[in-house]
Amino acid sequence: MQVIDWDLAVATGTRLVRPGPQVSREEARQAVADLRTLSREAEGHVREFTKIHTDTAPQPATIVDRPGWIKANVEGFKEILEPLTSRVTNSQNPPPAIVTAVGSRITGVEVGAVLAFLASRVLGQYELFLPPDPSGREPIGRLTLVAPNIVNAERELGVNARDFRLWVCLHEETHRVQFTGVPWLREYVRAQMTQFLLASDLDLSTMLERLRNAADTISDVVRGGEGNLIDAIQTPEQKEILDRLTAVMTLVEGHGDYVMDAVGPDVVPSVADIRAKFGHRREGGSRLDRTVRRLLGIELKMKQYAEGSAFVRAVVGQVGMDEFNKVWTSPETLPTHAEITNPDAWIARVIGTPPIEAPASED
Repeated sequence: MQVIDWDLAVATGTRLVRPGPQVSREEARQAVADLRTLSREAEGHVREFTKIHTDTAPQPATIVDRPGWIKANVEGFKEILEPLTSRVTNSQNPPPAIVTAVGSRITGVEVGAVLAFLASRVLGQYELFLPPDPSGREPIGRLTLVAPNIVNAERELGVNARDFRLWVCLHEETHRVQFTGVPWLREYVRAQMTQFLLASDLDLSTMLERLRNAADTISDVVRGGEGNLIDAIQTPEQKEILDRLTAVMTLVEGHGDYVMDAVGPDVVPSVADIRAKFGHRREGGSRLDRTVRRLLGIELKMKQYAEGSAFVRAVVGQVGMDEFNKVWTSPETLPTHAEITNPDAWIARVIGTPPIEAPASED
């Protein structure tokens, strides 16, 4: 029994996604070559700056176009949703076959439409969840850069192409270093996601009520409200789990933003210009674009970048990089949802209150 028609999701997404910018074959070849080279260069800068040790050898990024990004994310979704899919399949009271067949196709179209929207905006990502390789081993992850979106962004912003490409690579490579240098982090995120999914309520009447809430949320957002679909359909138990997930992903994203800007001045000459223009771009978009972003919770992700970066900057500024890196010791040393906006509380809990120096003797 298939909960989501994944093939239809890919077909829908690739049909709906907007074409990339017009480039010549030589421009496309050069962009791909640059991104592969700069991703390896960026990883060296990130490792040195963050002081996170990883035994994984530097690897060039995987460069994809928009349809390629859609296909990769469908594979990732299949891996993430497998626990929920298995639960529905093995349920003692599975829905009728016709309901499942129709539902899987409807959901496949919906997933495809969402991916088509995102595929023209995402610059890159570190893919945590990949299907097993031919030998059956689960890959540790893969860094993917979406070449047409990077080229499109640098053109729209009017920034130096090489500088912008390296700057993007610094952020994305920080994620590779995080997840390869902190062995438990990937499984922690997976476990939280699995708990979140399995805490969903599969009772039909409850699901219908949540769908009605979702419809109300859509109506509210279109009128200018602040809701999103994630909040509308989750259970109380899921909200607690989502707080933990939000905290760790805010740390991860904010750390990436902090590193890209901190390393930037030494290796990206025009980093100040890029950051100013890119920050304005994040906040822009048409009314429709902003409405869809709110519905999908993308506005929350934008907030994550700012809050996470501010947390990292505050902690490193007070105690230094070595002490900040205690955040990666275990799940218990991660900041809580409340500590993200209160770095002093995290420092007091994990680092301990810095000793007060005794006054100098007047003898």
